[in-house]
Amino acid sequence: MDTPAAREQRFRALYADHYDHVLRFVARRSSPASAEDVVAEAFLVAWRRLDDVPTRVGEALPWLYAVARNCLLNSARAAGRQGALAVRIGDAGPSHAHLDTDHIARRVDLATAWQRLTDAEQEVLALAIWEDLPSPAAARVLGTTAAAYRLRLSRARRALRRHLDPTDTPVPARPAPALLKENS
Repeated sequence: MDTPAAREQRFRALYADHYDHVLRFVARRSSPASAEDVVAEAFLVAWRRLDDVPTRVGEALPWLYAVARNCLLNSARAAGRQGALAVRIGDAGPSHAHLDTDHIARRVDLATAWQRLTDAEQEVLALAIWEDLPSPAAARVLGTTAAAYRLRLSRARRALRRHLDPTDTPVPARPAPALLKENS
């Protein structure tokens, strides 16, 4: 068992290494006003359960994401919101001075398509795109297997593509071959 000073040092290192990542994770899924409160709650859980925090390299951050996700879910339930999570599109504007109407149109299309995805599809894509988590780590955040996560990710990507280009209709399945008619 660690001494109180060793526990405190371990927590300080965990906080210093991962606070910014967890804050970005939460900020993408909540209002900016509540993000810091949710992150504080997540690190409070981490302090209380410090012995449960994985110590192997690369495992603490997904564990913290899962805790933060649960804090978000608790916060959403407490506030009486309908969805479990609402993932916001970031505010990255064009990098040049003049307006790029094509860029703006693509962002509007993406924002519209994103809102048409289910909360589960948004969460799976966010873990892959914004958090850049490999399948096993993302699966731990969602409490599922890596194979199930990859399947969900594939379906979510397909749904996003479908919402981005609704004119791109899927190729209909071939009809089953007609049965031979009996000659009478």
